[in-house]
Amino acid sequence: MAATSRADAVWEGDLMSGKGRVKVASGTFDEFPVTWAMRAERTHGGTSPEELIAAAHAACYSMAFSNGLAKAGHHPERLNTTAEVEFVPGTGITTITLTVRGHIHGIEVGEFQKLAQEAKDGCPVSQALKGNVKINL
Repeated sequence: MAATSRADAVWEGDLMSGKGRVKVASGTFDEFPVTWAMRAERTHGGTSPEELIAAAHAACYSMAFSNGLAKAGHHPERLNTTAEVEFVPGTGITTITLTVRGHIHGIEVGEFQKLAQEAKDGCPVSQALKGNVKINL
């Protein structure tokens, strides 16, 4: 059965001087504000759609990599994944860079890299972005 996730956004005003609020249906975190300055300048605190994509991609990738490692007979003690989303005003999201470090007993570097690449290609968030954004690992 499919799992559906939901978020709601309200925006008031024009892009440059307007403001908005976003909340997720799960209630996992409180409603939060968004503005163009928060998004484009990254100097006003707060979050942005790109930061939320980064969070989603880091979490999804970590799960996909953990699953791939387990299927290959490796049991990760810990995976630390960072996703960096590059946003260029007027162009959009241009690049996502995933960086992963892991603590997995008994795995060779080459196999780690192979399984890491397979996870990048197979992660549902990567698949949703494929062909639209360059994804580096």
